[in-house]
Amino acid sequence: MINMTNSALNAVRSAITGASEPVSGLRIMVEAGGCAGYKYMMGLVDNGEPDDTVIERDGVKVFVDAKSHELLAGTTVDFVVALEGSGFTFDNPNAQSSCSCGKSFG
Repeated sequence: MINMTNSALNAVRSAITGASEPVSGLRIMVEAGGCAGYKYMMGLVDNGEPDDTVIERDGVKVFVDAKSHELLAGTTVDFVVALEGSGFTFDNPNAQSSCSCGKSFG
């Protein structure tokens, strides 16, 4: 299961509210690439795919494909506001290594 902090949920809600087209939730996935082997990908989507795991918390739906779900199990997604910039962070217990930017893992 993927966990979303309240800060992350609020950021996603804001993005959904501000979207110019209908959105049903957030897709989180993992793709090969990045400086550590895999990179996190996120984006608003209007529909999930048939094989997606759908996680819903406080009215926010998160869609995760089967391949990514295995790599993301137990991950906590947060949204951090800092002087260097704001953005989503991932605390992934499956990551054996990660890059300094926190956007990829191995």
